[in-house]
Formats: sequence, structure tokens, C-alpha cells
Amino acid sequence: MARIPLISGNWKMNLNHFEAIQLVQKLSYELSGHDFGQVEVSLHPPYTDLRSIQTVIDADRMGFELGAQNCHTEASGAFTGEISPAMLAKLDVGYVIVGHSERRALFAESNEDVALKASAVFAYEMTPIVCVGETLQERESGQAANIVEAQVVGSLKSVTSQQLGDVVIAYEPVWAIGTGATASADDAQEMCAHIRTVVASIRKEASESVRIQYGGSVNPSNSTELMTMPDIDGALVGGASLQSDSFARIVNFKEA
Repeated sequence: MARIPLISGNWKMNLNHFEAIQLVQKLSYELSGHDFGQVEVSLHPPYTDLRSIQTVIDADRMGFELGAQNCHTEASGAFTGEISPAMLAKLDVGYVIVGHSERRALFAESNEDVALKASAVFAYEMTPIVCVGETLQERESGQAANIVEAQVVGSLKSVTSQQLGDVVIAYEPVWAIGTGATASADDAQEMCAHIRTVVASIRKEASESVRIQYGGSVNPSNSTELMTMPDIDGALVGGASLQSDSFARIVNFKEA
């Protein structure tokens, strides 16, 4: 089954809405002529930028998918400071990142939390990008495969078997996020293949369609080698997505 690569820009806590509009407009110019049917692109700005970016994408008929960086599990309620999936859906958000390592490490999100969020995202007809990945200590102790397998199984346990094939899984080794260090293409492929095997153990048909991204200091210099690996179906890009030229070069990895 042909899987369309998905390149996602995670802007994290960067760019006010004026800066975000500028970046999207520059990126649209850089990618003029890009075939979004061949390589899909999602942009994940901070919550305060979502409405502005939605308006720009719609007004100029850009091919980008709007994404969010996180959400709550409930549709509404007394959860001060939280954003519900229902609110995101009303802004035409297509993808929601759940379980990013920064959420797991800094905000103590468990696999159970991530599973509930993934299910909530699907309930509002959006697609979750479920993040998994090991720490340096876990890799050096030889536990990386077991840790990632447990995260995949635990983070998808609330997803139905029918939904499983539509999930996007982002493998981000924690030791490579924002450090400049990147897993070798072979190491990244090995883990992404392992993730696909884990999904197959849950539902074989889903493993053929599920898209698996690699994330962790992805840049224009390493993106082509990473993206041409058989089990890597895109990238979750952090710092390099904040510059239109570098992100455009990653999106255009097929032309490199």
C-alpha cells in the first residue's frame, strides 16, 4: 500500500500570530507548485495562532493542513487553561500531536493519558500524531525497543482496530530532540520497522497503512536519507520548521 509522506512542522512555544502569518506566507511562496497529494504538510502553531493561520490558509487556498500541538481529553468542562478537541475541530484542525516527549517528561503524561487523547482526537474526526521514543539512558541500556513497544501499545489502547490504520506515529528518540544529534538513517529505519511490527501484532492490516514519522533534529541535510527509508513515512520537524527555506527543503526531499 502506497503511504503518502506527512511532513509536520511543530512550532512548539514559538511565534506570535503576526510572526506565524509571515512564516506561512513565506512557506507558501517557497512551496509554490508543490504537489500536496504526493507529500502532505501539516503546520502545528501555538493555540493563539490557530485562528489566524486557519484564515490565511483558507483565504489563499494553501495546501497545508492545520495542526495542533496537544489537546484535552474532554469536549468541555472545568479545566482551566486547557483546549478541547471539539474546539480544535471547529477551526478545521486536521492533525493533533499527542504524547510528545516534552509533554511526557515536563507534564507527566502517561501512556494512558496519551491513549485517551488519541481517542478524543478521533472522536472529532481529526487524526492523532502519537509520539513515542526512548531516552539516551534507555537506549544505552539496550531497552529502547522494549520501551518504544510499550509506549506504542499503551498509547493506542483506546483506539479502535478500525481507527488504528489511520493513526500517525512519530518516532522521536528523546536524546535527539533539539540537540543536533540525529539517529542514523539505519537506526531510525530499524526502530520504525519495529513499530510497524508492533502495530501488526495488534492488527496486521493496519500496519500496512499506518504512517510512521521520524523526528529529532531533522534538517535539510539529513531529511532525504531519512525519508527514503522503507518504513519512514515523513517527519515531525521542530526547529527547522521555524524557517521557511529550511522547512521547504525538507518538504521537497524527493527533489534533493
